[in-house]
Amino acid sequence: MRSVLSFLASLVAIVAVTMVTGSAQMTHTSKPFEGPKANTGTVTHSIQGGKHVLTLSDDFRVPDTPDPHWQVVTSNGQVFLLQKLTIKGDKLNKSITLPSYVTNVAKVQIWCAWAETNLGEASFASAITTD
Repeated sequence: MRSVLSFLASLVAIVAVTMVTGSAQMTHTSKPFEGPKANTGTVTHSIQGGKHVLTLSDDFRVPDTPDPHWQVVTSNGQVFLLQKLTIKGDKLNKSITLPSYVTNVAKVQIWCAWAETNLGEASFASAITTD
C-alpha cells in the first residue's frame, strides 16, 4: 500500500510539473507588422508568471515619430491604448504585461499618440484569449 501511495504521489508531481512547464512555453506569434512607419518585426504573446505578456521581436524597428505607444485591438473592436513604446533615455518597452481588463487580443498596433494615427499593426491568426 505504501509503495502505491508513493507511486501516485510521484505521478501527481510529474503531471503538475508538466502542466506548469507546458503552459509557460505556450506562445503565439503575430503576422509581421504592416504600416507606413511600423513595418518590420512581429509580436509574441506568452504567459509568464500567470500574466499575459506581449513582446516585440528583435528585428522590430521603433518608428521615428514623437509619441509611439502600444495599442491592442480585441476581436470585437475594442481598442486599448497602453504604455509608451519608448521611454526616458531612448529605452524601449519591448515587452508589456497586459492589464486584466483586456480579455483578448486580435491585433497589436503601434499608435502615435501625438498625431493620433496608426503607424502599423500586426494581427494574430486568431484572437488570443487572456481571461
